[in-house]
Amino acid sequence: MSGAAPSPAGDWRVRVDGDATTTRFWWVRHAPVDHDGRIYGQKDMPCDCTDTAVFSGLARQLPRDAAWVTSDLRRTHETARAIVRAGLPGPDRIPGPDAPAIPDLAEQSFGEWQGLTYDELRHARGGAFHRFWHAPAHERAPGGESFIDVMGRVARAVHGVLDANRGRDIIAVAHGGTIRAALGLALGLDPEACLAFTMENCSLTRIDHIDGPGMGHGWRVITVNRPPR
Repeated sequence: MSGAAPSPAGDWRVRVDGDATTTRFWWVRHAPVDHDGRIYGQKDMPCDCTDTAVFSGLARQLPRDAAWVTSDLRRTHETARAIVRAGLPGPDRIPGPDAPAIPDLAEQSFGEWQGLTYDELRHARGGAFHRFWHAPAHERAPGGESFIDVMGRVARAVHGVLDANRGRDIIAVAHGGTIRAALGLALGLDPEACLAFTMENCSLTRIDHIDGPGMGHGWRVITVNRPPR
């Protein structure tokens, strides 16, 4: 390991891989949404950013010199701004976020199911209900997407962000479905297996992409669903 300066968030944040180029994705799920027990998917809902201790905890764990990205839904923008507001003052503050909004990082669209309660959805589907998610990975909601569709567009977005920011830290404020899809890409998982991941609001998931001479390229998962404090 090199003699890099200590990180304010602890040693788990720092890893040097010799001559390899490491790009670090810091995935943050957005803050809670008051959805009244209804499926909201791609509905553009605001989120609750009033718990300042949560955002201070996130700010302490995140890198200072990072590129930011969000989805095109407002709850990710509001969460990003709350993290910046809660950051440390002075030279250790988190700059930004000057974050491009990427539609391909949005939550799964549930089409006609959006706005239904879980009981209404269960009734509409004849009592069938997935053990972890609203539907099996291959099932496309009427007027919406399947989780397999989500995995395809998230992979496209991740590779685009990676190509534009190779070797950097990237703070990506997104959604539970988006982060599950990113984990599926990194681990080569079957789409159905991705749905087993729990992804709490304001949790942190770290996934590194490593590219080095003689080793090709690949992914490394550092932490999943890490609490903000």
